[in-house]
Amino acid sequence: MDFTSELNFGAKLPEVILCKFGEVVLKGANRQSFEALLIKELRRRASRYGVFKIYVKQSTVFIEPESAECDMEGMYSAARHVFGIVGVNRAAVCDKTMESIIKTVKEYLPSRLLGKRTFKVDAKRADKRFPLTSPEISREVGGVILGLVRGLRVDVHSPDVTVTVEVRDEHAYVRSGQESGAGGLPPRSSGRGLLLLSGGIDSPVAGCMMAKRGMEIEALHFESFPYTSERALEKVMTLAEEMCEFTGKMYVHTISLTHIQEEIRDRCDEDYFTLLLRVFMMRLAERCAGEYKCSALITGESLGQVASQTLAAISVTDSVVDMPVFRPCIGLDKNEIVIEARRYGTFDTAILPYEDCCTVFTPRHPKTQPKREGVMAELAKLDVEALLDEAYATLKTEIKSIYN
Repeated sequence: MDFTSELNFGAKLPEVILCKFGEVVLKGANRQSFEALLIKELRRRASRYGVFKIYVKQSTVFIEPESAECDMEGMYSAARHVFGIVGVNRAAVCDKTMESIIKTVKEYLPSRLLGKRTFKVDAKRADKRFPLTSPEISREVGGVILGLVRGLRVDVHSPDVTVTVEVRDEHAYVRSGQESGAGGLPPRSSGRGLLLLSGGIDSPVAGCMMAKRGMEIEALHFESFPYTSERALEKVMTLAEEMCEFTGKMYVHTISLTHIQEEIRDRCDEDYFTLLLRVFMMRLAERCAGEYKCSALITGESLGQVASQTLAAISVTDSVVDMPVFRPCIGLDKNEIVIEARRYGTFDTAILPYEDCCTVFTPRHPKTQPKREGVMAELAKLDVEALLDEAYATLKTEIKSIYN
């Protein structure tokens, strides 16, 4: 069958999006279940951009537009944000003949090679019945390309661009270059975690890093109105929306800590304010995680970054909950976290100058090497369970999603 006539969208060459798996290929007997999750996520995202046929063949995900109205640019960008995919490219489709391949190379590649100085051709012959070998295909296509763009030369070691010709079972594909995908594992392949989402740089990065490992993310934000503003809460919701470009969908829960912070201020030693607040946060987060079927808590803490993130302080706050606490940023410095925040698109929002609850009633000399006994003695000054119940009753939930 002539594929170019099968998908003849005007004068434009028919294109598909090809997605390459990452570590999914190492999953052995469980590989199909990981692939199924990946395809499900791509299909959910594709609904925003038109009708696409999405399937796996020969260790590659094919995303084929069903009509000229499909938004290929939008779908291409969406695919690059799906965890589990390491490489994404657009490719022209043609028949499995050298005549068709050469014709496609001449029509499809010149605009994609402008501004490049060097190239190489990488041919992949999955269909071994094809009469030419991979090196022979590369030589023929390379000779054609040299005549297409003036000044372009071959460099097989470090070219500016690699042109790939793939000859598969049904069709041939011509593409130039490949952009990196999000990597990691497919969404919802590693359980569900509850992210303690502040308005800072670190916690959105932590959430995205755990989502990259296949974890479905829900978020819990603590506010302290009127000490924190509506703009601060809007900032957090914007961060959640930005994270959804990678997570797809998030339930964002909000709990008020206002009365808890006032009680701590009025009854406890100032040096313990931050630690006591963290204890309440962890206890409330554990309760929220249990109600919403999350198996772990996630925080953006980096060891030693602030007083509440020393080893001693982390040990104290961990001791008040009975579920795992994941801290994917624990060994990163601030510059490394900023790089990740830029990559996930949350940095510009995170640095907006709106306060969060951790900046309310900040002690002048916070405890950096606390003992659990000292923290418990301070907690004994409070009606902890009543305060937890009162705060949890303020819980509200919003849904953020990029799906239609």
